[in-house]
Formats: sequence, C-alpha cells, structure tokens
Amino acid sequence: MPVPTPTLVTERLRLRPFAASDADDLFALQSDARVLEFWDSPPWTDRAMIERFLGGCRTMADEGTGGRVAVERTEDRAFIGWCTFNSFNPDFRSGSLGYCFTAESWGHGYATEAAGAVLSWAFGAFDLNRVQAEADTRNAASARVLEKLGFQREGTLREDCIVDGVISDSWVFGLLRREWRG
Repeated sequence: MPVPTPTLVTERLRLRPFAASDADDLFALQSDARVLEFWDSPPWTDRAMIERFLGGCRTMADEGTGGRVAVERTEDRAFIGWCTFNSFNPDFRSGSLGYCFTAESWGHGYATEAAGAVLSWAFGAFDLNRVQAEADTRNAASARVLEKLGFQREGTLREDCIVDGVISDSWVFGLLRREWRG
C-alpha cells in the first residue's frame, strides 16, 4: 500500500519529498569523498546515479516501504542532506533509518533534528516495533547522533563493507517503540 512521502517541519529544518531541482545538490553531496568516507559505497562519479536515487525514493513511497526526504534549512532554504526510513517489513514490524549530510552542516545538530522528525513520522505512519541503523565503527559522530535519539548499540558486523579495497566494520543500533522518546 503506498505511503506518501511526508513534508515535516522542525525548529530549523524543512524535510520534504525530493524534486528534480535537487539534482545538482544531491550529486554534489553524494560525490563528496569527505562525506562518503565512512559510507558503504564509493562517491558518485556518474550523474546517472541521480535518477537511480530519485527512482528509489518513488519506489519506496509506491510500495509503502518507507520514505526518503530532502533536508533544507528553513532560514536560507539550503539543501543540506537527506534522511530516510526504509525497508519496512510488516511481518517483523521493523525498518531502517539512514541519513547523509553535507560536511558544512556537520556539528550543528541537523542530523539529530532531521532523524528525530523522520522517526516520529515513521512510528506514526507504520506499525513499528523496531528501527535499526548502522554506522561505520570509525564514524563516532554518526554513532553519537543515533545514541542521542535513544538507539542502543547492539553489536558489530565485522568486515561487512569493502569499498575501494578498504575493509571496515559496522556497528548495529536498535531502537524499540517502547524506548522512543519522540
């Protein structure tokens, strides 16, 4: 069953469905090696990835498995990243949280603010019991975002990613409905 991608407003941010006009900003974000240093895939080098990404957004909404939103600052309407709830499994009542933000926006609490809004939406829109997230073990900042949201670190996936020949581990975090403070 389709689930419309939401528009969410927080104190400093507007989270909205992606638009074709986001293409250049999205490509700049996803092709930034610094931003994707701890990602599970290499930076984009081909602009064809934009349509694949936006197509994935539409598919999630159409299939009712989640939503991915563009994140912009309300003060200047600058695109600063994206946040997603995806992989909803109605049998297990679970799904995943993910986010990616521009390097210039790091350290201002935007990821925590945006992810909190997406979690509130997801817990309201889906019959969720659990949300899972993963972070590269070298990415302490992302782990802090998840912990601020109430996620518990549950374990380590050893050598689960190999990107451009670099092998890395990931932490697995979980958040249960009864633990959500939103």
